[in-house]
Amino acid sequence: MRTATIPAPRTAGSYSVGIVCLGNICRSPMGEIVLRERVDEAGLSRHVRVASCGTGGWHVGNAMDHRAASALLSWGYDPSEHRAQQLAPHWFAEHDLLLAMDAANLAEMGGRSERVHLFRDHDPVAPGADVPDPYYGGEQGFNDVLHMVERVAAGLVATLQRTPGVTGPTGLP
Repeated sequence: MRTATIPAPRTAGSYSVGIVCLGNICRSPMGEIVLRERVDEAGLSRHVRVASCGTGGWHVGNAMDHRAASALLSWGYDPSEHRAQQLAPHWFAEHDLLLAMDAANLAEMGGRSERVHLFRDHDPVAPGADVPDPYYGGEQGFNDVLHMVERVAAGLVATLQRTPGVTGPTGLP
């Protein structure tokens, strides 16, 4: 199994991850909420910030899709504070790493770069695969996405813990 790497932080002791999908009401907010929880459990919340947005602006200001929220609630997460945001140029400067949920979102963001990856580049099971959009499907699709997101979030936290400079100049929390 290959180990995914992430770019060094722009500022020692601070790391910002942005997760991007199409409308910011399903996949990316699920990723944001789960990754933020894993970051907190790992004791990294002082150093790592997680946000999400969509490439499109149709849902800006809206809560997440009720099926995504329901899946999160059933797995013990709180989706109540999420409000959709749209990707803007400042996201590229403010985040150390932007993670696109699929190849179409990646293309909309200008393609891969040091700081722009596919979310599942960090998946130990299917590196580089798309996170399928569950919006037009049934409830099982949201649970499938949540399962993928949990797996990737665990790997991302482990990678954050190994990346020099994330937790401070000395690498200590």
